[in-house]
Amino acid sequence: MQRPSPTYPVDGTAVRELRMRSGIGIPQLAERVGITASYLSRIEVGTRRRMRPATYRRLRSALGLPPDDTRILAPRPAVPEPPSPPPTREAPS
Repeated sequence: MQRPSPTYPVDGTAVRELRMRSGIGIPQLAERVGITASYLSRIEVGTRRRMRPATYRRLRSALGLPPDDTRILAPRPAVPEPPSPPPTREAPS
């Protein structure tokens, strides 16, 4: 059985903010990255949340971000703490 390709969780809001700050339209950025405008739009609005590594690197580069910049990665969800055990009651004497 073949493993699925690794993907990166992408923060669409951050992508949109960086794109707009750069003054680039969705069609222009999509063309630079080599993806469709529809795909980029779905990333930005959050209906698509993951990208393959090569696409992620091209997007980061097209936005002018250095390789170690993680601004367009979605934050990892916090791991919830396990619930506390219920308090024990002492037996009456």
